[in-house]
Amino acid sequence: MNFNNVKVPKIPGGGAASALLKLGVIGGLGLYGVANSLYNVEGGHRAIMFNRLSGVKDKVYPEGTHLMIPWFERVIIYDVRARPHLIESTSGSRDLQMVKIGLRVLTRPVPDQLPTIYRTLGENYNERVLPSIIHETLKAVVAQYNASQLITQREAVSREIRKILTDRAANFNIALDDVSITSLTFGKEFTAAIEAKQVAAQEAERAKFVVEKAEQDKKSAVIRAQGEATSAQLIGQAIANNPAFITLRKIEASREIAHTISNSNNKVFLNSDDLLLNLQDMELGSQTSRKK
Repeated sequence: MNFNNVKVPKIPGGGAASALLKLGVIGGLGLYGVANSLYNVEGGHRAIMFNRLSGVKDKVYPEGTHLMIPWFERVIIYDVRARPHLIESTSGSRDLQMVKIGLRVLTRPVPDQLPTIYRTLGENYNERVLPSIIHETLKAVVAQYNASQLITQREAVSREIRKILTDRAANFNIALDDVSITSLTFGKEFTAAIEAKQVAAQEAERAKFVVEKAEQDKKSAVIRAQGEATSAQLIGQAIANNPAFITLRKIEASREIAHTISNSNNKVFLNSDDLLLNLQDMELGSQTSRKK
C-alpha cells in the first residue's frame, strides 16, 4: 500500500500553539533562573561560594542580597556570631585526685578564613575541633595543680586554660571570646577529707573561743573583786566618818520596798505602825546631836 499520495490535513493554529509552548518554556526557565540566582545573607552571617567548575571561591560575601549562577554555583552560609559550648572532662590532678571540670567557651569562626575552614573542616567545624583540643588542654593544665590549688587558684587556672585554648583554636581559624570554669567536682574521698578538715578547723576555733572567754571571765572576776573590795573600803570609811550613812541606806532601801509594793498587783495591808516601814524607830535626831 502506497502512502506517498496520502494527504495530511493541516491543523489550523498549529504555529501559534508551538510559539506559545516555546514562550512558556522560555518564561519558566527564566523565572526559575531569576528565583534561584538571588540569595540573602542574614545579619551575623557570612557566605562563601562553591562553583562546580572552579571549586570553593576565596571571596567571603557579607550581609545582604547577592547573585549566583543556578546549578553551577552553590552557597554555603556560616553563622559568625559567638556561640556557647559546654564541655565536661575528667582529669587527674598533680596529687592524683580525679577532678571533673566543666568548661564553657564562646567560639566563632574567623570570617576572613571561612573558605579555608570549609576546605579543611567543613560546616560542622566545632564538633570536629573543640572536643579534642578542650579535653587535651584541660588534662594538661589540671595535671599542674593540686586539688586544693584548683579551688584556691581557680582564676589563675581559668586564665591559663584560656591562653592555651586560644592559641590552639587559632591554628584552626577559630576565635575564642570567653573561657570560664563552670563546675569543679572531686572524688568522694577528697570531698570527705575536705569536710573533715573544715569540721576540725571549726572545733579548733570553738576551743580557742572557749579559752579566750575563760581568760576574759577570769579578768572580769578579778576586776569585780577589786571593785567590791574598794567599795567595801569606801563604805567602811564613810560609816566611820559619819554613822548617819547607815540610816541613809535604810531610808533608800525603805523607799525602794515601798515603790515595789505600790506597783505590785497583789494587795498588801499594813497597820499604822508599819506604814513608814519602821523608819520612825530610827533615832535620827540623837545621831545628829551626837555628831554635833
